[in-house]
Amino acid sequence: MTQALYLEDAYLKEFQATVESIKDGKYAVLNQTAFYAQGGGQPFDTGKWVRLSDHKEFSVVFVGKFNRVISHEINGDGLKAGDTIKGIIDWERRYKLMRSHTAAHILSEVFHREAGALITGNQLDLGQSRIDFSLDNFDKEKISEYVQKANEVVQQDMAVKSYFVSKEEAAKIPRLSKLAIGLPKDIENIRIVAIGDFDRQGDGGTHVKSTKEIGTIELVKAENKGKNNRRVYFKLKENGDKPAIRFD
Repeated sequence: MTQALYLEDAYLKEFQATVESIKDGKYAVLNQTAFYAQGGGQPFDTGKWVRLSDHKEFSVVFVGKFNRVISHEINGDGLKAGDTIKGIIDWERRYKLMRSHTAAHILSEVFHREAGALITGNQLDLGQSRIDFSLDNFDKEKISEYVQKANEVVQQDMAVKSYFVSKEEAAKIPRLSKLAIGLPKDIENIRIVAIGDFDRQGDGGTHVKSTKEIGTIELVKAENKGKNNRRVYFKLKENGDKPAIRFD
């Protein structure tokens, strides 16, 4: 099984690996990879591989996990099982998703603490991200207040760490999952992402090392999606951006 290097070091931008198999000339499995496989609301990584024997380049256009196997879709002909490659992550893309993912954890914990909300859906993206919450009331002022509380947490410069525990140990940790459906039942060891003493959640994605790297969480808009379902869009504010909040 492919070793997922991003679980141990999300800041690994380059790595060396061996091609274990390739299907239809474009679906490749490595012995280890730093490319994140799409899942949990976090998009896949893109980038390129350089074959060490002749320096030929292959673009990585999709990464997914199928039956627990990480598969990379590549553009370029001639890759063979046994080839050794250097993988290079599109770091600008990855880092923005890391910042957004940690921001999403902080937001979900604030909404849960303040209103008992659980996540019913989510999707990170480069422009803006969204989280669907189970909330009884569509209260504009409260939602804005929760985002402000999340930014107060961000400014505390909390360390973000990850570690694994057994399924039995995980069951003893309160509020470990903010998902309405709970944690997967078929995983024996649960990876936990801890944000200081503020939050712990079971998670398989990539995150920053410190909350100060997030920047400012900006509420873009909030939508009423029907009974007990509220959709919150947010982005990470860049210098010079002006707030543009909408409630639909």
